[in-house]
Amino acid sequence: MKRALKKLIPTSLFEAIEPTGHLIEAVIASARNGFPARGMHVIGVTGTNGKTTTSFMIHKMLTEAGYNVALMTTVAYGIRDEITPQIAHMTTVSAPLLNRRLREFKDAGAEWVVLETTSHALAQHRVWGVPYEIAVMTNVTHEHLDYHKTFERYLDAKAELFRLSNKFGGFGVVNAEDPNADVFTGAIKHSATYGIGKGDVQAHNVTMAGNGSTYTAVVGEVSYDIRCNIPGEFNISNSLAAVTVGKHLGLTKEQIEKGIASLEGVEGRMDTIDEGQDFSVIIDFAHTPDSFERLLGDLRKSTKGKLIALFGSAGRRDESKRWTQGEIAGKYCDEVVLTEEDDRDIDGHLILSQIAEGAGRSGKTRDKDLFLILDRPEAIKFAMTRATSPDDVVILLGKGHEKTIERADGEHPWNEAEEARTALKTPK
Repeated sequence: MKRALKKLIPTSLFEAIEPTGHLIEAVIASARNGFPARGMHVIGVTGTNGKTTTSFMIHKMLTEAGYNVALMTTVAYGIRDEITPQIAHMTTVSAPLLNRRLREFKDAGAEWVVLETTSHALAQHRVWGVPYEIAVMTNVTHEHLDYHKTFERYLDAKAELFRLSNKFGGFGVVNAEDPNADVFTGAIKHSATYGIGKGDVQAHNVTMAGNGSTYTAVVGEVSYDIRCNIPGEFNISNSLAAVTVGKHLGLTKEQIEKGIASLEGVEGRMDTIDEGQDFSVIIDFAHTPDSFERLLGDLRKSTKGKLIALFGSAGRRDESKRWTQGEIAGKYCDEVVLTEEDDRDIDGHLILSQIAEGAGRSGKTRDKDLFLILDRPEAIKFAMTRATSPDDVVILLGKGHEKTIERADGEHPWNEAEEARTALKTPK
């Protein structure tokens, strides 16, 4: 229906009326399900990167503390420890499905909901009627400009979560290290900031390791000994956001520390694959320039051997980021393998050539340290053959937890971890 309307009316008119249509749909969906969000405490998490991991950390911390809490994220949804994988390529689902799930959560006794909330959902009013008690911002960087058109509009859509929360007397949790932090603290009356050595809740005495990190979270005169089991400096920031939420809700020192340490990992987020190979294989959902910069920058520091990255860039999504992704990967990685990543009905070879142009700016040369293999399973097998030493690291980016891959003829079943395991078992 949506595609048919776009063909029948001018683009500018469609973009003008689209939010109204979504708002009507959300109001009807909420009413049909008995306004399920009413009476529940909702924690919304928004940002370009880190939303899913931060949501899982908050959910795990509250669950361990005895809260009856539900979760809805890009990766999964459910209540308490009964979590179901999310199949759809959508973070905040449609208003009808969102309200049906909220109804199910409420009927199952959930009193709290951690809801990963995207800029699309906020701009399209999909979360109408959701009483956000706490709004969390992880960061805001280049992404989704195919939809929002400008960074300013994207930023404003993210800030809407804080304006919505403010209507309910809510509380904001803001990354102090983000250049746009003031936009978010200014959109809500009460807030706290967090950061590594910066903000109301700070991380000090940081120790990084291959399997995570430890640090001291300092809030005034109070300190917490935090163990984060997900590698990467960016996950220190994500866990700090969870600590800030816990502190605001009055959790004890022990509850916060245990809650963060209890999360062993999140599917598709810095997942390690071990089939007995003598090199490291990691899977991550990173697909934005900022996430590439953070993740590959971290890995470059810790990788003694070759760093080999495999990724693509989605079709019918923000085209402008492709050159930047290639340039960043070329800067940090010894070798880059480019492949499909939900090309949809866009020419995959065109997408790869655009990314390759960016990698070329960083000095990469085709068929020497830059390889273009459109078929993702074949590309994964090839990437594994490029690792030749125990110190090498192969990282597969962009698909993470997703259970389908979208090609011109529709969706196909996909499991990145299983493809990696198959490739590792294939004789070189």
